[in-house]
Amino acid sequence: MTTMPAMHAAVHILKDEGVDVAFGCPGAAILPLYQALEAVGGIEHLIVRHEAGATHMADGWARTNGRPGVAIATSGPGGTNFVTGLYTAFADSVPMVCITGQAVSAKLHQEAFQAVDIVEIVRPVTKRAVQVKEAAQIPWAFREAFRTAREGRPGPVLIDIPVDVARRGIRYDPALDTRLPVPVVAPHPPRVEAALDLLLAAERPLVLAGGGVILSGAADELRELVEYLGVPFQVTLMGKGAVEDDHELHMGTTGIQTSQRYANASFLESDFVLAVGARFGDRHTGADLSVYRGRRSFVHVDVDPSQLGKVFEPDLGVVSDAKLFLAALLAAAKARRPAGAGHGAGHSTRHGTHHGTRHSTQHGTQPSAWAARCRELKRTLTRREDFATVPVKAPRVYKEINEIFGADTWFVTAIGLYQIWGGQHQKAHRPRHYQVCGQAGPLGWEVPAAIGVKKALQGMGRGAEEVVGVVGDYGFQFTVEELAVAAQYDVPFVLIMLNNAYLGLIRQASAGYGMNYQVDVHYDESGTDHVKLMEAYGCSGRRVADPGEIRPAIEWARKEAVATSRPVLVEIMIEREADTPHGPDIDAVRESEPVPER
Repeated sequence: MTTMPAMHAAVHILKDEGVDVAFGCPGAAILPLYQALEAVGGIEHLIVRHEAGATHMADGWARTNGRPGVAIATSGPGGTNFVTGLYTAFADSVPMVCITGQAVSAKLHQEAFQAVDIVEIVRPVTKRAVQVKEAAQIPWAFREAFRTAREGRPGPVLIDIPVDVARRGIRYDPALDTRLPVPVVAPHPPRVEAALDLLLAAERPLVLAGGGVILSGAADELRELVEYLGVPFQVTLMGKGAVEDDHELHMGTTGIQTSQRYANASFLESDFVLAVGARFGDRHTGADLSVYRGRRSFVHVDVDPSQLGKVFEPDLGVVSDAKLFLAALLAAAKARRPAGAGHGAGHSTRHGTHHGTRHSTQHGTQPSAWAARCRELKRTLTRREDFATVPVKAPRVYKEINEIFGADTWFVTAIGLYQIWGGQHQKAHRPRHYQVCGQAGPLGWEVPAAIGVKKALQGMGRGAEEVVGVVGDYGFQFTVEELAVAAQYDVPFVLIMLNNAYLGLIRQASAGYGMNYQVDVHYDESGTDHVKLMEAYGCSGRRVADPGEIRPAIEWARKEAVATSRPVLVEIMIEREADTPHGPDIDAVRESEPVPER
């Protein structure tokens, strides 16, 4: 066996696991790993300006290509700055491997400089957290970290390495090593048949696709199933983009915030829901579960057994990978009901395009009355977007986004009123192309995440594809320093900012308390000059105040990003105290603007 420094072995394993770029910030306790990165080569490294930025970059990288992203930090505050990013990845099932340096082993009990028990700190927000105490364990710790990050419901893993352990040599031969196997959970056939029984017996069924459908690569299986049976389907916020929004059977997203009027209406009229890879988050179900559950029956499919029954008890629970379940259900449906039977089932042909999206029509049978009813709801229960007033109304921004960008554009967006407007108005066309931090909702996620997305695309040979971050003015300032990373490493993308100079979502929530206190962040004439901030980091931007200026500014930004290989900002000044449609339950969403007549 070959003898080499333990950290050299770690780098060989990172490369074998598909890592071509890592994001991090060096410090004394992690220098043996940086020495190995330089000596072994083959992994690009981007030095971040804050360790939280490293985790968000690794997060965006992983969401784009499906492989575990890697973030690196030193001991003490370097590791503790990882917590928000780990929580975000854990909440949204994003595979990551985070590596932290640690003080010398013999000093850990003596409160040594920057010695902190990072393993215990992050345990609640990781799938696994471990401190390596013997150098010989390093190869196995890294292999197990990648397997754990990938298997079942994906998520983050943290490896903590004392600097004395990292300096040692071990016996390791890369030629004799390989990845650990990742088992895939197949569904129990009788449960597949039982799920099909319930689906076919329903008069008004819906399929609900969550983020698990995207994570398992099950978009094609979902499409084929709903087209074969003619069953309308919805997506959760995390499932957005699994199938294009314009698909004739796509009934949007039910919820109390990021939802469409027709989605809530069709859900409330349904009598059966097949939920695949969805966790029934409270912004989807609303506060009163009796409204959400109603008299409809539920089948809940999830790769993680602990998800079944966590929010409410389904009529049938199935433990399975989403892709394998949908494939098995389709096979069972075809065996039981040949083309031409069922809920409008038949042979589908795809025709027409909208930004490259595909539509299907059924041949050989008339569409079911339920599918026709859903299409009518989608046609009539809409919201306005064609506002021409000044200041700009936010829905107009998303109208422009939908018309300007093609189906291959990659979007990242985080938390605030703009996340809600985006969920309501922005269309998605491809799996993984609409990335949103759905549960944790950390402010400042978009800029570093966009860097990670672009680096992943470059590694996939698709670096020419556009990346767009839709941001708010307040959250943008949380990680604005990471613009320096994009400028230093020539990472271009477009930022579209909805600026109301407010903590808009909290201002709207504050109304319930009868106050508008400490949520106004504007000063002087219009508050922070974000265009000058961009320029301070060697980037560029424009401010827009009229809806007619939005499209020219975005088109300029797209060209400028390519020309400069750096981020470009379009700052759009929107209504300062505009509200989003919002409500406590899916049958009680209050509209903030007059809606088109039905």
